[in-house]
Order: sequence, then structure tokens, then C-alpha cells
Amino acid sequence: MPSAAEQLAQNFNFGAFSKATELRQRLLFTLGALVIARLGSYIPMPGIDPAQLAQLMQQNKGGVLDVFNVLAGGAIGRMAIFALGIMPYISASIIMQLMTSVFPELDALKKEGEAGRKIMNQYTRYGTVGLAAIQAFGIAIGLEHTGNVVIDPGWFFRLTTVITLTSGTMLLMWIGEQITSRGIGNGISLIIFAGIVARFPTYFAQIFESARTGQMGTFGVISLLVGAVALVFIIVAFERAQRRLLVQYPKRQVGNRMFGGESSHLPLKLNVAGVIPPIFASSILLMPTTVATFYASSISGWVQTLVTYLTPGRWLYETLYALMIIFFAFFYTSVVFNPEETADNLKKYGGFIPGIRPGKKTAEYIDYVLTRTTVIGAFYLAFVCLVPELARSEIAIALGGTSILIMVSVTMDTVAQIQSHLIAQQYEGLIKKAKLRGARR
Repeated sequence: MPSAAEQLAQNFNFGAFSKATELRQRLLFTLGALVIARLGSYIPMPGIDPAQLAQLMQQNKGGVLDVFNVLAGGAIGRMAIFALGIMPYISASIIMQLMTSVFPELDALKKEGEAGRKIMNQYTRYGTVGLAAIQAFGIAIGLEHTGNVVIDPGWFFRLTTVITLTSGTMLLMWIGEQITSRGIGNGISLIIFAGIVARFPTYFAQIFESARTGQMGTFGVISLLVGAVALVFIIVAFERAQRRLLVQYPKRQVGNRMFGGESSHLPLKLNVAGVIPPIFASSILLMPTTVATFYASSISGWVQTLVTYLTPGRWLYETLYALMIIFFAFFYTSVVFNPEETADNLKKYGGFIPGIRPGKKTAEYIDYVLTRTTVIGAFYLAFVCLVPELARSEIAIALGGTSILIMVSVTMDTVAQIQSHLIAQQYEGLIKKAKLRGARR
């Protein structure tokens, strides 16, 4: 049964936007910031030969550079100042989440509220700078070992590469934070979303070119489009799916009044880990292919053969990809969701699950349910990510399951925030009307 907010959202029309002045301003700010982020992906980094770089990207098709090129909106293919994209910030955020479960000091800092969150964000920014500098230096070294991509190799090129790419990542991070605070939606996610969507014309051109040259028949094109739409519907259904645990609050008397006695739900998503498992899995599996591309002349024959089996489309790659997605789904869920902490919070506020003792038994029950929902979520992630990989045998496009997951998730989150603003504005209008009627009486 839809909630009152969902029922109210269904009654909206486009005329509601004309009255939502603040929402329009936020949307315009978001669009302007995304345009700036896209412009940065076309400004080339100094010291690179574009023709040699295009040849390198063609050789690395299907490798980790190709995957991250999609998430960066094509900036890696042009080796632009935003080539690293926002991935160092995401990696730093994940590392901070992992460290909170290892170091009690960081865990205590996370529980301090807004002040602790600001300090954690500052640590994440420092980590972003370090990771971006390391990745930029690695890219510089790799480019110098790849043909004639670098016009003038040496320490000056490495230094300028580190400064340029690190500064580009920090600027993107700042733009993302500004979108989150002054615009609509999560800024970091929207930057990745804009980069993926910006390559859609290229994908459609590849599809229709394959149809024109006979590589794909009409039935193949229609099947591909219908399959993409079906995949989106599956993602939406699973991302919205929840296992709701009933939580009851006992009645208590304060003076002459009774409080409590209400019931609510503890929602457990089927996919708690989000898009992190496929990102981790693809990054690890495609790393050998990328290294082999950079150092092809110095790698022995048997290593080259092994790397060949770890390319997308091969049975070994697809099997390991699915198994690693399932593993990281369980691993990351255990990091971001703590059943014991949830049970303690329920006990602190007097809540309990009917038939389950508060405290340790509640934590065990939540963990029991979470494990079974994660099984479904993990296999869902593996299925969604493997279907596009298998479709690459028909047409070589780099749009994988991770990209589709990001697109759908970000769209759902942004639409939900827009609806929240519209609902808040309608409530404010109702309150104003009620005040006017009261004043007239």
C-alpha cells in the first residue's frame, strides 16, 4: 500500500514546477555545475599525442581503462584534466568506512553527529588527494612505457601529470559537494551519471552502424533494446524491494497522558551494498589486462595466455566476476550495516521486534534476515552485471551492468528528492491557506 507521501506525489502535474521557485533554482544550479564538469572532460592534459592515445585506447578495449573511461564520461580516452574522475574520492570514502570498523577512535568519531561527520569528511578529502596523486603518477609511468603516447617523457611530465589530474579530481569533488548542498540529488553520483549518459550517442551510433554493416540483424537490435528496457525494470524492482521488520514500541504513561504503543518498520534493502561490488570486482579482474597492455614487450608468453583468459567474454573472467560480486556484496554489507548497533538503538528507544528479546537476540535475528536478503541481492547484482557482459559478444560497447545500475539508482534518488521538494512546497501552501482562513474568521 503506498504511503501518504506517495499518494500525494501521484497527484502532481508539471504546473507544480512553476510555483516551486527554490526547486527551479536548485535544478538550474545542478545543470550548470554538470555542464562545467562535462567541459573539463574535453580539456586535454599537456604532453600527450592524441593519435597515439587513441591507438592505445583501441588496444585496451574491454580493459580497466575502458571501464573507467565510461565512468569518467570519456575523459580518459581524451586524457583530459578530469581523467581520474571522481573515483579517488569514492575509493577514499570506502576506505574510511572500512577503517571505522577497524579503529574504535574513528567509530566513536562517526557517532559524534555533525561535528564528527565534518572531521570524517576532511579525512576523506585528504585521502582523496593521496589516492589521486598515486593514481596520476601510475598513469604517467604507464603512458611513458606505451609507445609514443608521451611527447617528452621524464620527471617534468610526471610532475605536471600528477598536479593536473589531482587538481582535476579535487575540483570535481568540490563541484559534487556544491551540487549536494545547493542543488538536487547526490552531486558525486550525478557527475558519474552525466558522464555515462554523455556517451549514449556513441553507443547508439555503434548499434546502428553494426545493423547497417550486417554485424547485427534487425531482430538483434530490437532484442538488445527490449533487453535493456527489461533490465532497467528489473533494477528498479530490486532496488525498491525491502524486507520490513515490524518494530513495536510499548505504551508508557507520563502524567495523565499515554505515549507510545505505536508500531513501525525496520526496512532492510535487498541490495545494501549498491554498486560497490561490481566496481570492485571489475577493477580487480581487469587490472592484469591493463598492466599487460602497458608492458606487453616485457611479459612472458604464459602470462600473456593467462591474461587472455581474464578478458571480458571468456568463461574464466565471467565466472570469477560473478563470484567476486557475490563475495563483495556480503563483505560490504557487513561493513555498512551493523546488526548489533541497530539492535542497541532499538533497545535504547524502547523498540522491540515482536517475539524476539531485545539486545543480543534481536541482533542475531536481524543478522539472520539480513544474510538471507543479501543472498538474493548478491545474485541479483551478479545477474544484472553478467547480462551486459554476455551481450558484448554481439556488439562491443563498454556500457556494463555497473553503469546501468548507477544510472537507474541515481535517477530514482534524484526523482525522489524532487518529489520531496514538491511535497514540502504543497504542504507549505496548505498551511498558508489554513492560516489565511483562520485570520478571516
